[in-house]
Amino acid sequence: MTEEQSNKPVLVPVDFSPHSENALVCAAELAATLGNKLVILHVVHDPGDAPGYYSVKGRGQQLQRMEDVAADMLSEFLLRMQEQYPGLAALQQATTMLVVGLPVNRILESAEKIDARMIIMGSQGRTGLAHAMLGSKAEQVVRLAPIPVMIVKNGEKQEP
Repeated sequence: MTEEQSNKPVLVPVDFSPHSENALVCAAELAATLGNKLVILHVVHDPGDAPGYYSVKGRGQQLQRMEDVAADMLSEFLLRMQEQYPGLAALQQATTMLVVGLPVNRILESAEKIDARMIIMGSQGRTGLAHAMLGSKAEQVVRLAPIPVMIVKNGEKQEP
């Protein structure tokens, strides 16, 4: 590994799911081993039924600006992961990014912007009709990224 590679961060897109938790732990372990920093990315995208807003649980389904809610969710997610894995130094020192747009596009743009060494992301592992209909963000990132991409699977079987 060159010195230039060790200065490049590992980018981990997260959606707060168990899949992205697994990817984050894997990325933190790998980043620590390689001596890279860790950047945790969340892409805010419209849910469709309330463009520009996320519904806030426990607040009477009050609508708030997506970016505000997503920023809170990202902070809470990182804090929870840091508390759950206190021994992962890269996770303890991780930085976060919050961007708005289509997930695949923004993941690729963010990787380029920070000059990432690699992208590590979780996958739901859909197969069959669900995969054909929805496609896979992870698969699209693998196909389009000019840098290495690691996909971390949960290990749970998904129904087709």
